[in-house]
Amino acid sequence: MAFTGWRAFALVMILAAAPAFAEEAPSKPPPPASPAAAPAPAPARATTPAPTAPVASSATAPADTSILPNIDALVHVPAAAVPKPGQRLDVEAATQAYLDEIPPDAKARSDAYFEGGYILIAVDFVYALLVAAILLWGKVSANLRDRAQRITRFRWLQIAIYAVQYLIVATVLTLPLQIYEGFIREHQYGLSNQTFLQWAGDFGIQFAFGIVFFTLFLVVLYTLIRWTGSRWWIWGAAFAILFAAFQALIYPVFLAPALNHYQPLAQGQLREDILSMARANGVPADNVWEFDASRQSKRMSANVSGFLGTTRVSLNDNLLRRGSPAEVRAVMGHELGHYVLRHVWMFLVDFTLLLLIAFGFIDWAFRGLVSRFGAAWRVNGIDDPAGLPVILGLFAFLGFVGTPVLNSVTRNAEYQADIFGLNVAREPDGFAMTALKLSEYRKLDPTPWEEFIFYDHPSGRSRIHMAMQWKAENPDAGRR
Repeated sequence: MAFTGWRAFALVMILAAAPAFAEEAPSKPPPPASPAAAPAPAPARATTPAPTAPVASSATAPADTSILPNIDALVHVPAAAVPKPGQRLDVEAATQAYLDEIPPDAKARSDAYFEGGYILIAVDFVYALLVAAILLWGKVSANLRDRAQRITRFRWLQIAIYAVQYLIVATVLTLPLQIYEGFIREHQYGLSNQTFLQWAGDFGIQFAFGIVFFTLFLVVLYTLIRWTGSRWWIWGAAFAILFAAFQALIYPVFLAPALNHYQPLAQGQLREDILSMARANGVPADNVWEFDASRQSKRMSANVSGFLGTTRVSLNDNLLRRGSPAEVRAVMGHELGHYVLRHVWMFLVDFTLLLLIAFGFIDWAFRGLVSRFGAAWRVNGIDDPAGLPVILGLFAFLGFVGTPVLNSVTRNAEYQADIFGLNVAREPDGFAMTALKLSEYRKLDPTPWEEFIFYDHPSGRSRIHMAMQWKAENPDAGRR
């Protein structure tokens, strides 16, 4: 995901909205590199028939081209994870036995993919600054503003016209990096099922959403800047949080179905198990939805999204095809935990504070930069839309240096949901096997510092150890 300047801001918006807690990475290509706080990551149109009974693998599933070939056949409950009669489970031995299920060559390839992401964080940050520099020093942003002013005298409409122009230019400038990160690299590691035209089609849909959301956001934000003066950053942060909450509200109804086909999960025991867990824990859902993530990749994913009447429990077809019923129950218990533990509201509170700090810093830094370089950039002040690249460049800086903070906030929520899911689904081995399958694109056994800085979910080792610890304390659990 290209970390262009706008994207650091969008990241905060997305995390604040927290509409869907997909199990690990979302099953879709990254959003287009457009400066929008736009569609919160939709776990993202073709119709995929619901399987009549979820099984570990399926003849109808897409060809296996993953980092870990035939991982579904490799993963099973190791002997060391089965407690002997009258003896307590050895947690460390069970954890290591699960980790040993993954062959060394497959683990090395998975590690290389994930560790490459460390470098891309820095590459994306530098790229963001280069884009901002081109737009400012080349006076591109100022020319976009001037063109908008020549078209209309209405200030709000000037902002809207500038926003559309800016988004198009920024998308063109960042497109090479987007293609590499979202398409080429994914195919190099066998993680994408899409042709380039299919990927470009999804990219275009997200770009269209970007135009709408980004334009709306900028019009309101710059109106608040004009109305509130030196306190704009307080009002701006408040509006950003409300905007994120709005995205979370409409996500399951309008945003998610734009990129994937959703249909009710087929009747059966698994559907009843999921709804039973939901009812028992106060989740207001009377249906379970399946979406066709296999048109984009083979990654397993699920989420409980929406709030205030738009709550939807969803899981993708990859999870149904590749996961056993125990694994599906383990994943869905985790996702239900996000709702029951009110993580949407927790994120809104946490990121309200972070956004206040971020907007305050940007107000201070923007004034300093424009006082020195404003004449060369033809940027007049904080209320001048031509200064948007400055704002987004500063957000890129904050997103880069704040990576450990943002990841720690989300990782803590994921840890809580893991514990909740184990207690609700009571499927520790299903949970552990899912963690192994997710290691296709996430380093399974990082160092503590790697996990702290780069992981927005607990690592595979941490999750398996957690599951085995839970199993040791609950030896009669599991329905496999």
